[in-house]
Formats: sequence, structure tokens, C-alpha cells
Amino acid sequence: MDVQTVLGPVPVQQLGRTLMHEHIFVAFPGAEFDPQARFDRRSLADEAVRRLTELRERCSVRTFVDPCPIELGRDVGLMREVSERSGVHIVCATGFYYEDMGIPPYWRKQPPEDVAHLYLRELQDGIGDTGIRAGLIKVATDAPAITPVESAILKAACIAQRESGAPILTHTNAGLCGPEQQARFAEEGVPMHRCLIGHCCANPNAGYHLGIARRGSYVGFDRIGKHREQLDTVRADNIVKLVRAGHGSQVMLSQDSICGYRGKLVTLSPQDQAAIARHGPRPMTHLFDVFLPMLKERGLTDAEIASILEDNPRRYFAGEPPPVA
Repeated sequence: MDVQTVLGPVPVQQLGRTLMHEHIFVAFPGAEFDPQARFDRRSLADEAVRRLTELRERCSVRTFVDPCPIELGRDVGLMREVSERSGVHIVCATGFYYEDMGIPPYWRKQPPEDVAHLYLRELQDGIGDTGIRAGLIKVATDAPAITPVESAILKAACIAQRESGAPILTHTNAGLCGPEQQARFAEEGVPMHRCLIGHCCANPNAGYHLGIARRGSYVGFDRIGKHREQLDTVRADNIVKLVRAGHGSQVMLSQDSICGYRGKLVTLSPQDQAAIARHGPRPMTHLFDVFLPMLKERGLTDAEIASILEDNPRRYFAGEPPPVA
């Protein structure tokens, strides 16, 4: 079984230690028109190579999943260059963001079948004229409820998943609507183990995570280090609860960090935007330097942590159901 990366197919056995939700570059729609949005693509590429090389050499990361939505500045040519120079596998995605912050008006007006056609082309033939194929499908919904537009786009993702077999990775806001996403996937005939429900760690309720795991999906603790949303101590406690409940094979770890961006990160508060402008994006090594020791302090073993970072991503991309708890 192979995984599509920006440099071509890679056997799942070669994925190694994997970060399941990170970003090379992000730009919200319209940032390209902002005269104050200074952007140097060469400097960004160099910084991304530096960061991913550090992840590979110091943290033994072999694979970096960048589920940047189509309309949020996704640049697969840049991803290809960074992968070639850093020696890290990069997996990119097809799929649109949620309604309030994405989904171009043109595509809001298209039937799900036409959106699915776009997704399938990017999965099977390549993105634009690059020849680079997406390796998974991105789905995003807002909170507290899935909007009608998001519902139609979600249906398109399900059509594309059924026809291609590609896995689905989701965005949720505020750690809400994960069960609702699962219900839609089930209605559309998508197997639960082909779905990674993202950003679950924003929700402090351990029952929320357990419910998603019991339905058979992967549970994304993929914003490690984003303390404005949730404390890492709460995230660590809840991961241990899931593992001890028999669902360690469904936990996915990542940070939702970025190497660079254009314009303003408009989903953040002005204070957070100013802090990033002054100090730059947060380090991508936080998970390894700070968070994994927290898991060990709570009793997880090196073997359990290694399995989360290596076995779970491999199983997800291979389409294998997680072991029954």
C-alpha cells in the first residue's frame, strides 16, 4: 500500500514518525491583495527547509502531513521543493475550508458532484498542471453547527472518498461537531476508520473524545502547544485517559503549526497576530521537547508513544481498522 506524497508514492511502511497536521504556508483568501502583506517566497522556503530538517535530524520525523485547504494559499510546488531539500515526506490534501473563512463563492454554488469531480482530479491526476497528487481529503466545519453550504461540501468529500479510497482528515472549531461529522460520513457510506476527526483536543471533555473513538474514527490531538485554545496539561490528561480506555491506536498527535504565512492570520485575535508578527511562528519541536515528556510523566511508555506517532498514521493511510478496544 502506497501513500501519495508531493514527490510521488511512498510505501506506508516507510512513513515512520509522522506529524499528522502541520503547515508549510497559509494565506487566507484575499491576503494577496493586501499592500502591507510583504511576502518573500524564497525566505519562506529556506525557513521551511530549516524547520523540517530540524524535525528530521533532531526529532526523527520522517513524514509531515500538510492538509492546507485549496483556498488557503496551498502551494504544492513549494511543498515539493521543501520535501526535496529537507528529506521529509510531505503529504498534501484536496478539499475546501469552512464557510466563514473559505469556500470560494463559485464553489459554494456548485452541486456536490462537481466539487467531488475537482477533488477526484486532484487525487487521481494531479493538482493543476503540477502532476502532484493529493494524498488525502480535507473536510472543515464551523461551530456550533454544520452549515448547509458545509454540508454540501462535506457530501462532495464523501463522494470523492468512496470513489478514490483516500482517507479524510477534518477541521473542527472549538472541539465541536466531531460526532456530527461522523454521522454525515456514516450516512454517506464512508467507513469510520477512514476518518480522522481533527482538533478534538480543543474540547476538554474526555467523554467527547471517547465517543468519537468508540464510533471507530481517529481522534486528533493535533493542536499541541496552542494554549490560547486549550492547555497542554488538559490535552495530556485526556490522551492518557483514551489510551487507558483501550483507544491508544486511534490517537493522532500534531501541532497545527506553520512555517510562514502571508498577510494576517485572521482567525486569531489582534494580540495573538501581533505576537506572531514580532516573534514568528512557534517552534515545530514543541511536541517533542515539551509535550512528550508530559505524557511520560503521566505514565505512557516510550513504546506507547512510538506507536501513536508511527503505527497509527501508517494504519490510517493503509486503510486498516484500528484494533478493537
